[in-house]
Amino acid sequence: MTQPRNVVVAQSGGPSPVINNSLRGVVETCRAMPDRFGVIYGGFHGIEGILREKLLDLSAQDEEEIHLLRVTPAAGATGTCRYKLRHEEDFERVIEVFKAHDVSYFFYIGGNDSMDTAHKMAQLAHERGVDMVATGVPKTIDNDVGDALDGNSKLIDHTPGYGSVARYWALNVQNANQENTGSCPSDPVLVLQAMGRKIGFIPAAARLADPDREMPLLIFMAESGLRLPELADRVNDLLKERGRAIVVVSEGFDVGEIGEQRDAFGNIMFSSSQIAVEQTVVNYLNEVGLAARGTARGNISGTDQRDSSIYASTVDLEEAYKVGQKAVQIAAEDGPGYMATILREPGPIYNVYYDKVPLEMVANSERTFPAAWIASSRTDVTDDFIRYARPLIGDDWPSVPLIGGLQRFARLVPVFAYKRLPSYIPRAYRQ
Repeated sequence: MTQPRNVVVAQSGGPSPVINNSLRGVVETCRAMPDRFGVIYGGFHGIEGILREKLLDLSAQDEEEIHLLRVTPAAGATGTCRYKLRHEEDFERVIEVFKAHDVSYFFYIGGNDSMDTAHKMAQLAHERGVDMVATGVPKTIDNDVGDALDGNSKLIDHTPGYGSVARYWALNVQNANQENTGSCPSDPVLVLQAMGRKIGFIPAAARLADPDREMPLLIFMAESGLRLPELADRVNDLLKERGRAIVVVSEGFDVGEIGEQRDAFGNIMFSSSQIAVEQTVVNYLNEVGLAARGTARGNISGTDQRDSSIYASTVDLEEAYKVGQKAVQIAAEDGPGYMATILREPGPIYNVYYDKVPLEMVANSERTFPAAWIASSRTDVTDDFIRYARPLIGDDWPSVPLIGGLQRFARLVPVFAYKRLPSYIPRAYRQ
C-alpha cells in the first residue's frame, strides 16, 4: 500500500466571491481521502508563496474555519497573485519545493493563464520524472476561459465566479434604476462602469435586471464597435423617447487613450489606469449636451464586483465547491494534465455535470462573447444570452453568518510548513 502524499493548492489572478468555496472543495475532499492525500498546504499568495516556500498548513486548520470558506469572498484566506512563471529557474524552484515537502498533488485555481501554469508544471514534472499530479480548477469572473460558446461548448459552459458577478449587476442595475427614476429631473443620465477588459459577459449581465426591457437601459460592451459620438447619439435618442437613461459601459469600451497600466500577464488593469472610462463618458455627454434638462452622472464599481459575499449566487457557490471536489477526484483517478470543468445538460431545464478536459486545450484559451448574442442595435443583448445567464444568478440570498452585526469570515491560523530550502527571490523580482 502506497503512503499518502502531500498536497499544495494555490490561487492565481483576480479573486471572485466564490473562489474560496473551490478551495474548500479541494481541502474537504482531500481530507475525506486520508489513504491517498497527506498534509494539505496552501501556497500563500499563489505561486509566489510556493517560490518563497511559504506553505500554509491547511490540515492544521479547524474544521469550522474551513467550512466558513464557503462565505469568505475574494482571496484573503490564502492569498492570490499575478506572478507569471517565465523563467526555467522559477519552474525548477517549484519542483524543488514540492520535493522538499513530499508534494505529489498540485491544484491550481485560476483562469486562462493559471491553467497554462498548471499545464507547464505537469509537463516539467513529467520531463524530470517527478511524481506530481497537476490539476486545474477553473475560476474567473470574466467567463472567458474555454472555447467558443455556441450552446455546445466542449471545454466549459461557464466559470465559477461569473454567476455571482452577473448577480451583482442584475441587482445593482435594479437599484440604479430607482436612483435614476427619482433623480432624472436634474440627473437624467446615470453611467455605470462594469468590469470586462474586452469580453462583454459582465456588462451584458446588466440586462438580467430587466429581461422584459422596461427600463431605459443601454449596454455598451467593448464588442459593440461603437465610439463616443455614437454612444452620445444613442443616449440622446433614448432621452428624447423616455426622458432618462441608464448607461452600462464596459471598462474596455473604446474611449481613446486612458494611460493604462498592465499586470504581469499583459492584461490591462483599468482600475489602476490614469483615466476612468466612466468619467470619460460622463464628461463627453455633458460636453456635447444632453437632449434633456440636467447632467449625466456616473458610478464606477471596482473590486466590490468580485469581493462581496452578500451578492454571491447560491448556484455559483454550489458549483464552485463541486468543481473543487471534481478536481480532487480527477487527480486521484485520472492522473495529471486535466482541468475540472462544468458542462450544461441540453434542454430547457438548467442542469450541469462535472467532467475533465486536458489542460493543454484550456491553457491560454480565450472565449469571446458570441456575436449572435449582441443585439442588432449594438446596445443590448439577445434573449439567448438571457436564457444562458439567468440560471447562473440563482434565486436566493446566500446565508452569511453575522456576529455583532458583522460578517463572520474564515480565520485561518498562520501555521506554515518548516522551510527546508535556502531563501529564494522570484526571478521576475530581481534587478
